Amino acid sequence: MPDTASAACPRVLHLVTDPRRRGAQNLARDLHGELLARGAPSAVAALQPHPDAPAGDPLPVLGPARFHPATLRALRAAAARADVVVAHGSSTLPACAAALLGSRTPFVYVGIGDPRHWTATPARRLRVAAALRRAAAVTALSDGARDVLLEHFRLRPERVRTIPNGRAADRYPPAAGPGDRLAARRALGLPPDVPLAAAVGALAPEKRVDLAVDAVTRTPGAHLAVAGEGPLRAALEEHAAVLAPGRIHFLGGLPDPAVLYRAADALVLGSDSEGVPGVLIEAALAALPAVATDVGWVREAVVDGATGVLVPPGDAQALADGLGKVLGGDRTTLGAAARRRALDRFELGVVADAWQALVAEVAAGR
Repeated sequence: MPDTASAACPRVLHLVTDPRRRGAQNLARDLHGELLARGAPSAVAALQPHPDAPAGDPLPVLGPARFHPATLRALRAAAARADVVVAHGSSTLPACAAALLGSRTPFVYVGIGDPRHWTATPARRLRVAAALRRAAAVTALSDGARDVLLEHFRLRPERVRTIPNGRAADRYPPAAGPGDRLAARRALGLPPDVPLAAAVGALAPEKRVDLAVDAVTRTPGAHLAVAGEGPLRAALEEHAAVLAPGRIHFLGGLPDPAVLYRAADALVLGSDSEGVPGVLIEAALAALPAVATDVGWVREAVVDGATGVLVPPGDAQALADGLGKVLGGDRTTLGAAARRRALDRFELGVVADAWQALVAEVAAGR
């Protein structure tokens, strides 16, 4: 059993798949930083390296590949120095289930996506269910996501908690005015005087950045700044060059997207599948209204007509129409409402309170 000090302030190891700056990794890093700021012992590590990770990133990497024997041994050794492991992202679930079998250190799995998308086959659903049952607790980003976890995997209700996604508000300040927006555009090499949409995220099939490109192409005068890396970058650049030469700007992976949120007039998210995306929370904190596909639990972060616009998935014209509404409407009012909602529901301090309570409960029950 842990001693009184560790039960009151458990040692937490946050585990991510790799050191890239993506949704699960960003939440892990932010929670880690918040716990340290509160004086709680916390560490963070990645299962494997990745070529798109930021240069010089100090995040420790446990091994050469996600499920390599050396990686799993290193994970077990790292977990032995913690009271609770918090596993962020789908690859960390089977890694913890395997590496921590028989270990005294429990793990909590953070579900961030839509399990209906990533467990489409019965065989995969059974494998994931077996791994989830090894976790001491499972968290969902919304009550709707929790319901899906319970229905799909038949988990015990008391072991599945709802803890929202979160971001630190001070990292995503709104643009202070036109001058601040202009300075942000200059810093990124973007045109100073055009309607500008932003797309932030991995250039991967499920993110449907091609829809964002198509939507901006159908919006007269608008430009799109794309921040992210991934396997579709070359194809997207070619697509954009044909449809809208000079209007689509590929920025690569930004170490910090906050400057792009200050530069833009709207965020565009065209995904086929999502949980509660961190980019929508970041943009909302920056008072940037969003146009997003109504998938997963996106509507937790975007209230249609009040903080942004929701559209059906897979429809470039609907995305373009939504973008036109935001760019041609009162962006200031939409952005202010988005920021108020994000501060109330998704600010990191509120989210970290819930996480501290959960890890203390799990550590006490070891």
